[in-house]
Amino acid sequence: MYAIASTTKLYPTYILSDESAQSQLEIVPERGGLVTHWRVGDREILYFDAERFANPEQSVRGGIPILFPICGNLPDNTYTYDGKSYNLKQHGFARDLPWTVGESNTDRHASLTLELASSPQTRAVYPFDFHLAFTYRLQGNSLEIIQRYTNPSDEQILPFSCGLHPYFNVPDKSQLRFNLPSKQYWDQLDGTLHDFDNQFNFDREEIDVAFTQLNSHTASVYDRKRGLTLNLEYSIPFSTLVFWAVQGKDYYCLEPWSAPRNALNTGDRLIHVHPRSSLEMLVRLDVQLD
Repeated sequence: MYAIASTTKLYPTYILSDESAQSQLEIVPERGGLVTHWRVGDREILYFDAERFANPEQSVRGGIPILFPICGNLPDNTYTYDGKSYNLKQHGFARDLPWTVGESNTDRHASLTLELASSPQTRAVYPFDFHLAFTYRLQGNSLEIIQRYTNPSDEQILPFSCGLHPYFNVPDKSQLRFNLPSKQYWDQLDGTLHDFDNQFNFDREEIDVAFTQLNSHTASVYDRKRGLTLNLEYSIPFSTLVFWAVQGKDYYCLEPWSAPRNALNTGDRLIHVHPRSSLEMLVRLDVQLD
């Protein structure tokens, strides 16, 4: 049996549930369309910093933030379009703006669609019209995030990169085992290229690496301590996986991006949606329990 309920905590919150699988998803549209919690049985899959969430002046750390219209940061937070410079902060603005609630469904799954459209506020930093529709679909131990990027303009091409920034809960990173689809990564802290053998050095204070040459559209992480495997699938044009972890924090991030950092300036793998057209993309997360 599938259900969608609503409640008010700090903000109006929608709770999607699959009773037979004992899985539950919480979404807060007003805070960037953020997924704040995802539980499978008695396991909390996501890390969530409630204290930072309670302060709207701070960026959220936890859940599944949405990255649009850029992933990562720009040099000096600046890009140039049509001879004019604009400022965009790291990861763009979608994760900070209120989204509106659209359609819902509890027939063969529990799903909720959230929408975000361009406005005078967004055009001041990103001079393009857009309409985003994200459908969160919960079924069993799986979460699908179906993303539709629409260009409502009659003339102007819509350029962007996009991604998700999920924070996964982990009490002991030394117990993680990785199967990631790349043999090399770029260290985003110092710009160096390294070979990768599916291991990370968690003695480092911070790990921030980008896998930009992927050989498949799947990745997985096994947490031996929790007896839990996380499987990640992503559609084209997702082309980059970012792994981020901070020493002493009970999370790791495995982030599907459509392009590397600074794509709005370099054009590297930048998405272009033509006028009156849409692009649909998919990220699927699946949890297997021992």
